[in-house]
Amino acid sequence: MELGIYTFVENTADSAGMTQAPADRMSDLLEEMRLADEVGLDVFAIGEHHRPEYLASSPSTILAAGAAVTKRIRLSSAVTVLGSEDPVRVFQQFATLDLISGGRAEIMAGRGSFIESFPLFGNELGDYDRLFAEKLDLLLRLREEAIISWEGEFRPSIDGRGVYPRPVQETLPVWLAVGGTPASAVRAGTLGLPLALAIIGGNPSRFKGFADLYRKSLAEAGNPLETPMSINAHGFVAEDARRAADIAYPPFAETMNRIGAERGWPPTSRAHFDHEVGPNGALLLGNPEQVAEKIIRQHALFKHDRTLIQLSVGTIPHKEMMKAIELLGTKVAPLVQAETVG
Repeated sequence: MELGIYTFVENTADSAGMTQAPADRMSDLLEEMRLADEVGLDVFAIGEHHRPEYLASSPSTILAAGAAVTKRIRLSSAVTVLGSEDPVRVFQQFATLDLISGGRAEIMAGRGSFIESFPLFGNELGDYDRLFAEKLDLLLRLREEAIISWEGEFRPSIDGRGVYPRPVQETLPVWLAVGGTPASAVRAGTLGLPLALAIIGGNPSRFKGFADLYRKSLAEAGNPLETPMSINAHGFVAEDARRAADIAYPPFAETMNRIGAERGWPPTSRAHFDHEVGPNGALLLGNPEQVAEKIIRQHALFKHDRTLIQLSVGTIPHKEMMKAIELLGTKVAPLVQAETVG
């Protein structure tokens, strides 16, 4: 199984109310990407957000900078909010990243968990689903055809125009990110796209039906059943399990309570957090053995090919992030590989 990291490049205030200078936060991120590559992690992914507490409004730009300080790790978005993007520019940006990185680029396309990008780029929220479906269709066409003619409802038509550059990879990988919508799992399977299933709360076994529905849709559409699947989850790792929780909980609670206040969620608590850390919770958090055991248990349930962990739900101190990345690559990954090969 592949193991990797995803981040939205959080830049929230620390316990003293201080926020890091954005340039310094970006410098730290590139060190984290370099270390992830050095310790053998498989994927580093950047999510797109257009809010003041995140610095990742342009994932492809950050990933291109990361390509310059890494050698083998795959570089992905997580996610590209495709409904508010121009698929032509998305393809061009990630094809360029593929050239810079020597064939390591991926796109993880999704509908997005925040709405700021839609009015920012002149899109109507009422068209949310139709925008995504149309733009995904165009993006997939662009992978196959350098000269394209295309007509849709929302984007201006393309009449026999060339879209360049072309990537190193024959087919630029496009994953479909899914939260809790069964129709999205069906869409991924019908289109034969790799599925990235986000599990950020509750018992992971609740999501087994999504994996089954995805594979059923793959089969019904005549697509390969071995099409990859990823589980994306929140988590953290330290040498000691209690220390991992003590580091991760304060920024986790600040982030979840801030977002929850916008969405009407009840406040989180340390008791709820600790439950999610437990064997029936979604958090991949603890010491290396505990995190590996939980990933292995999920693999027995989902038979997935990749696990991506968001280590920084809120700002984690850079020193602690570097140690967590080191532990993921040197201790967690070997344990997982030993139990999931074959």
